[in-house]
Amino acid sequence: MEIWINPACSKCRTAIGLLDAEGADYTVRRYLEDVPSEAEIRAVLERLGLEPWDITRTQEAVAKELGLKEWARDASARDRWITALAEHPRLIQRPIITADDGTALVARTDEAVQEALARGCEQVVIDGVRARSGTNE
Repeated sequence: MEIWINPACSKCRTAIGLLDAEGADYTVRRYLEDVPSEAEIRAVLERLGLEPWDITRTQEAVAKELGLKEWARDASARDRWITALAEHPRLIQRPIITADDGTALVARTDEAVQEALARGCEQVVIDGVRARSGTNE
């Protein structure tokens, strides 16, 4: 299991706390420091079953600077959105947990973390940092 996190994010810290309380074996990726490539973002989107605009934090200052709210949300614009997420990882919604069963979840609620645990999580990303289980980063 891997979780993509931002250590400054309270929802990410809560997710880590729940994983630790369950004794889960996971890796932390601090995605602001260990920025996912476009290929990694595509893979996570496939696992999530979502589009890039579905995991974009449109209220971030950089989103406003880029004018993301006006961007098309269709197949023709998909690559543009993915590039923006790779170039500006702060735009990526967090935390994201990838499960051993090949799926992934945006784990912003306790229920989503529990669902990830039930699936046998493989990867969780919290603002771009990778860590081992129990590191509480």
